[in-house]
Amino acid sequence: MRTVLTGAAIATVDAEDTEYRDGHVVIEDERIVAVGPGTVEGDVRIDVSGCLITPGLVNTHHHLYQWATRGLAADSTLFQWLVELYPIWGRLDAGVTQAAASAGLARLALTGCTTVADHHYVFPREGGDQIAALVEATRRLGVRVHLVRGSMDRGESDGGLPPDHLVEDTEATLLGTEQAIDTYHDAAPNARIRIAAGPCSPFTVTGNLMTGAAELARRKGVRLHTHLAETLDEERQCQDEFGCTPAEYADKLGWLGEDVWLAHSVHLAPAAVRRFGATGTGAAHCPTSNGRLGTGIAPVRDLLDAGAPVGLGVDGAASNECGGLGEELHQALLQARQRGGPTALTVREALRMGTIGGARCLGREEELGSLEPGKLADLAVWDLTGLRYAGIEDPVAALVLAATPPLKLLMVGGETVVAEGELRTADESTLAAELASAARSLR
Repeated sequence: MRTVLTGAAIATVDAEDTEYRDGHVVIEDERIVAVGPGTVEGDVRIDVSGCLITPGLVNTHHHLYQWATRGLAADSTLFQWLVELYPIWGRLDAGVTQAAASAGLARLALTGCTTVADHHYVFPREGGDQIAALVEATRRLGVRVHLVRGSMDRGESDGGLPPDHLVEDTEATLLGTEQAIDTYHDAAPNARIRIAAGPCSPFTVTGNLMTGAAELARRKGVRLHTHLAETLDEERQCQDEFGCTPAEYADKLGWLGEDVWLAHSVHLAPAAVRRFGATGTGAAHCPTSNGRLGTGIAPVRDLLDAGAPVGLGVDGAASNECGGLGEELHQALLQARQRGGPTALTVREALRMGTIGGARCLGREEELGSLEPGKLADLAVWDLTGLRYAGIEDPVAALVLAATPPLKLLMVGGETVVAEGELRTADESTLAAELASAARSLR
């Protein structure tokens, strides 16, 4: 069946930044088969006049389980926030994780997100099958995910930040990661679920886990992800323990490369920025979370100029209570301009970071991130007909600079996930009730 979306402005985000004021997108099964001006015939014709069509947004860093602990430690630094929340997260079970993940994925979908990288690193001993819970939530909501099987093997008694009862044995973490890959990873171009290896951070894992995870991931052909260079506290700890910066530490351990993307990357020296570009290491920029925790402003302009892949991330809902990805386009632009002046980031560069930039971080730029024939039909149709957008000449500016528009339509592989601003794969009131119950039981 050929479905034609017609009458809308289109930002393809292809290599030439091709745009149409009044164009069409043709979808056949799960892929885009044509994009161009005007309209064409098809089996199903959907008039989306007054809208803007973009690629679906790609979220490169999240912690879905944290949807059950929003609003806590509201005025804390990152380390203070973690210390307060670790004991609560230690009571996670699979039911809480599934409820939190379902709600979090719903919120992301309602803000234009079609692909989510979720970094899950908390595995309580009595918590059940956490990865299975995330997979079930993913299948329920109908989006694509890259599930990062996280890990922590360095507790307080070893100089780490998490309590000892929340960390795993090094070998157990590697075994758990390998099992997740063998059970759920799909290497097909149209994969809905992929797995990555993700030790949590330099202050929660040992060097042995970092190197072991890198060896495992490369042997299995999956990607690598961790937090890096998020705060000055991390910088000081790394200097005191290893005599180098977090970026230098990662480089020594073989953690820079085209198969790696790193969360936050706020405190990078110019040499580290150049190294990211030279090695093709990706950066997941999380502007709202960085602002909420006061960690600093990432050198996004410098990373882009160096040629490093840069995507956007929402981060955990406990440090970004809004939980939407559309808002991060706006926040990324504001932070870049606060750091580098009014020309530091354009509205179209912000959109590129949220789409093809994120796809590059996840190694899926051949399949996702732009509207081109042959690519998967993951797309967002933003409704710009309301009062908030009336008279804005440039539809991309309306998307990035104004309030996040409601969705006329969100498709993943040609299948409808959101229509007329409403979730179509699950009932929102049911998800909200499940989340509220899970949060109460956890606290």
